[in-house]
Amino acid sequence: QSSIIEVHSISDQSIVPAPGEIVTAKVTIVGQRFCKCVIKCIGETVLTRPYRGILRKEDVRATEKDRVEMIKCFRPGDIILARVVSFLPMKEVHSYQLSTAENELGVVIAHSEEGVSMVPISWTEMQCPKTFTKEPRKVAKVIPETILVE
Repeated sequence: QSSIIEVHSISDQSIVPAPGEIVTAKVTIVGQRFCKCVIKCIGETVLTRPYRGILRKEDVRATEKDRVEMIKCFRPGDIILARVVSFLPMKEVHSYQLSTAENELGVVIAHSEEGVSMVPISWTEMQCPKTFTKEPRKVAKVIPETILVE
């Protein structure tokens, strides 16, 4: 009879994004057809190492997919909630395909040019509370936990 002994580092992390999971990501680059993101959390688990994500224009909204303009939905630095669609093993750049085509998914944190956290005023706009400047975004419908508990 033999025993197996394993040693794991505290910094080791075996959790990886899986299709269907909700992730929190930071938008890094916004292009005409897609935006690149860095996945920071899976569910409520903060990752020790980030993963790359790509959000394609077709996966931003469930309706009117052909009318989506990426720059009117996301900006670099935005924090978004997205669903993992699939894993894209492309040569050296492994990344996850993301989708925000649900009401609960999209931008949750955005900063104005003043550096102030903006507040959502509709499904498609956020506003700076300091300058009252409005900016277009694909805003997530965040459901407070107090409503979920009741």
